[in-house]
Amino acid sequence: MIENDFIPASYKFEKEEGRVQWKAPSNIALVKYWGKKQNQIPANASVSFTLDNCRTITSVVYTKLDKENKEFSFDLIFEGKNRKDFKPKIETFFERIERYIPFLKNYHFSINTSNTFPHSSGIASSASGMAALSLCLMDIERQMVSEMDPDFFFKKASFLARLGSGSACRSIKGNLVQWGEHNDIMGSTNLYGIPYPYPVNEVFKSYQDTILLVHKGQKSVSSTVGHNLMHGHPFSEKRFEQAHDNLKRLRSIFAEGNLDEFIEVVESEALTLHAMMMTSIPYFILMKPNTLNIIEKIWEFRRASKKHLCFTLDAGANVHLLYPNNEKKEVKKFIKEELVAYCENGQYICDQIGFGAKKM
Repeated sequence: MIENDFIPASYKFEKEEGRVQWKAPSNIALVKYWGKKQNQIPANASVSFTLDNCRTITSVVYTKLDKENKEFSFDLIFEGKNRKDFKPKIETFFERIERYIPFLKNYHFSINTSNTFPHSSGIASSASGMAALSLCLMDIERQMVSEMDPDFFFKKASFLARLGSGSACRSIKGNLVQWGEHNDIMGSTNLYGIPYPYPVNEVFKSYQDTILLVHKGQKSVSSTVGHNLMHGHPFSEKRFEQAHDNLKRLRSIFAEGNLDEFIEVVESEALTLHAMMMTSIPYFILMKPNTLNIIEKIWEFRRASKKHLCFTLDAGANVHLLYPNNEKKEVKKFIKEELVAYCENGQYICDQIGFGAKKM
């Protein structure tokens, strides 16, 4: 599909008012995307696990205005509080998608949203948030046309979500989602995420993700700023090649269930992501001392136990522990005995692979 395919020809009718609600999951990238071009196009392709418990729940109440407004009309409640500081980001999102959702200035929208996890702490809150909002808008559009193919519905929702936050396009469907053009991945595109199109061993379909909350505060550098620092980065081209090669390598790893090679790719990707941050100009570090302490403990545990626990990181200090479901008992014991001490207030989130967004 191309961008113009997402521009509606016309609407059969416009509803006067209504309410829609969706929940969308966060996701954790295995091969990271870091750096983007104009219009939220990724500099390299990526693949992610969709999560289950870490999600955003968003409801939108819409009321038709007497006449089309010159500006977007909406209010935003985040976790029970009116957040005017969030409005510029939503306005930017609406500006980007107005061409594809032309009814935006015909309605007032009351947006009420909340997360099941800490905001702005290295868990992809912008991904799940923009995914949930995009699905709500698509649900409204679906009510204005005579019929809409379900596949088109989710593709366009992913397309819209990408324009709000790149990784949000991977939070629509599950459980394994690929985004970005890649010559060796059938159906891949820069415009939206797709369900991973190749065989995946059963071991990966029940994978566990325990998120250790090392730091729950605001990040010192936003992901948007970090992505932009890849322009002119001395190692960017090699990094993009590495991501391309790792995606190619994962095809056989996913098919065969090769956990040792999976660990090697995933941990390398996580450390490379942060290496790009530490070698950009200006440079910055989002990991905390306890992030490194946890990584060392994971390596010690894996050597001693021969279990397949590994880590990955998003753009933050928190550590995602990935491990197969059949090793959950031993890993949970290790977390409680060894790793909780490195978490802020001893807090962590137990999650697992999920299967995409759902209407509520």
